[in-house]
Amino acid sequence: MNLRHAFLPVLMAALLPAGAQAARPLEVRDMAALDRVSSPVLSPDGRLVVFAVRQTDLDANKSRTGLWIENLVARDAAPPVRFTAEGMSVNSPAFSPDGKTVYFLSAKSGSMQLWSQAVAGGDAVQLSNYTMDVGGYKLSPDGKSIALAFEVFNDCDTLDCSKKRVDEAAARKARGVVFDKAFIRHWDTWADGRRNQLFVASFGADGKLGGEPVKLSRGIDGDIPSKPFGDVDEFAWSPDGKSIAFSVRIAGKTEPWSTNFDIFLAPVEGDAAPKNLTAANPAWDAGPVFSADGKTLFYRAMKRPGFEADRFALMSLDLGSGASRELDPLWDASADNIKLSADGKRIYTTAQELGQHPLFSFDIAAGQATRVAGDGSIATFDLVGDTLVFVRNSLKSPGDLFASRADGSAARQVSVNNVEKFKDIAFGQYEQFNFIGWNGETVHGYVVKPWNYQAGKKYPVAFLIHGGPQGSFGNGWSFRWNPQTYAGQGFAVVMIDFHGSTGYGQAFTDAISQHWGDRPLEDLQKGWAAAQKKYAFLDGNRACALGASYGGFMVNWIASQWPDAWKCLVSHDGIFDNRMMGYSTEEMWFTEWENGGTVFDKPESYERFNPVLHADKFKVPMLVVHGQLDYRIPVEQGIALFGALQRKGVESQFLYFPNENHWVLNPQNSVLWHDTVNAWIKRWTAE
Repeated sequence: MNLRHAFLPVLMAALLPAGAQAARPLEVRDMAALDRVSSPVLSPDGRLVVFAVRQTDLDANKSRTGLWIENLVARDAAPPVRFTAEGMSVNSPAFSPDGKTVYFLSAKSGSMQLWSQAVAGGDAVQLSNYTMDVGGYKLSPDGKSIALAFEVFNDCDTLDCSKKRVDEAAARKARGVVFDKAFIRHWDTWADGRRNQLFVASFGADGKLGGEPVKLSRGIDGDIPSKPFGDVDEFAWSPDGKSIAFSVRIAGKTEPWSTNFDIFLAPVEGDAAPKNLTAANPAWDAGPVFSADGKTLFYRAMKRPGFEADRFALMSLDLGSGASRELDPLWDASADNIKLSADGKRIYTTAQELGQHPLFSFDIAAGQATRVAGDGSIATFDLVGDTLVFVRNSLKSPGDLFASRADGSAARQVSVNNVEKFKDIAFGQYEQFNFIGWNGETVHGYVVKPWNYQAGKKYPVAFLIHGGPQGSFGNGWSFRWNPQTYAGQGFAVVMIDFHGSTGYGQAFTDAISQHWGDRPLEDLQKGWAAAQKKYAFLDGNRACALGASYGGFMVNWIASQWPDAWKCLVSHDGIFDNRMMGYSTEEMWFTEWENGGTVFDKPESYERFNPVLHADKFKVPMLVVHGQLDYRIPVEQGIALFGALQRKGVESQFLYFPNENHWVLNPQNSVLWHDTVNAWIKRWTAE
């Protein structure tokens, strides 16, 4: 069979002697120690690129992020060099309009503040010293002013007021808190009454920020950027620097079940209230970007209120008339963050597509998308003139920085951070396959060979089930669920993008809602059968199913509905009691959409595919994993699942993390997670 290889840097091959073979597999400690490349930004002339590199000291259990810089005109004359000082952790780089200075955020002073460093050289200079952390920023087009995000109490007139209130709360001996509306906690943080708000400040003659910044988001009871994962792509300066557009959800007590984000336009000067530009759409509007002449606003919009996985369509809004239109209703993809080409005729955006995550160039006039960079997953990108930079990863390589022309041609790798670390590593080769699944429709999946594959041999299998459920296990690198870590342990890996997955059209994604336990289960069953038929090296008698979030739910469902196919199961942060999930999760819009209503209005929907009702059928050994700070699927779900298994007498273990949320992020915790999971699946698949 012909197995497709992901891109591997040419420089890696150069480091190996002629005829040499990689000596060992990828191990979790290798993965945890890899450099993580992100956040590329181009200078205004496109000659320089600055990007972030996160480096982990596994022994110290800490990570730091620094900035690196490369002269793209010099091409491969020299590799990128460190720009910020060793030991200084920074984030969010941006060039000044004249290209002579790089701005960034750092907590070196004890709180997160704005810093700068000259491109020509010299030390970093702290530019702000606010009493509150700077959560994000964007420079004005002329570089004289800056938009700043702070987490503040909306009834405070100054940053000092918010700081004083935070300090007073911390000093109180009584720790109880009274809430009068939901959203008492979100992701991994309890609410304390503060909101992310936008402010504007001006640079002084010395280039520093002083005095009280002016609040821009006046009267806005929402978060800009949104919590917990919003970023500065949620607000944008107009080209003339006179106004800022931003996306925000204002929902009051309905916030936990609302996805109604609107785009507002606020004047930088004066005290006029921000104006809602998208009030007519009750669903999600996001990511405003101005045209060069300031007359048009491009953005992304969903159509269905309450559905977080609806298709994000590309939109344009005439700021003069207020008329909006979808640029191409027939493009059946959900757009990510957008950037405009230099001539304003094209939108660049990424989107899931058939197990890949390419970068597209979208012709605004013609309404046509063209793939610019693909064969893997494009994480982030920047565009200036005819210079494009992007971070690409795949099933065999973590994120690396590439540079190309704006049309994607003449692409070359820029970053070389992990070359030395990979020189002795052998990866499992992989291939995408497809089969006929639910409703007679084509479903795709991936199979990964073990690192030491030999023709004619059979190998135990790790059957990975992705979360979301509107997500994908495609051609991309993950530091949490990475099939190469299983291939490195001698396992083959099978992953199915069942109905509900993203990248196969919106109807395919929609198919899972109110059908969590039947349509995707049918796809998984048919996909597992198809994989075993196509790939003789899969040992169907030595296989374990593993999943997190929705994947954890599916493992819990499989435990009673499809148990005989598996030697063991691993359920990470999975739903065990769907009814209680509907009441206890923070983002109620999710469970209400997926179940067709509230628990009290549609109780039958919550019970239809509820694993807790079938615990009497549990018999397959299961490892349960949960984090205390998981407020998406609260830890009691994992505790109850483990209790049911133990009471039923099923072989089981519970891996508990007191300091992790829905994900395992701490480096040493990640190592422990992998060691525990690997030991568990090896135990039950041993010959």
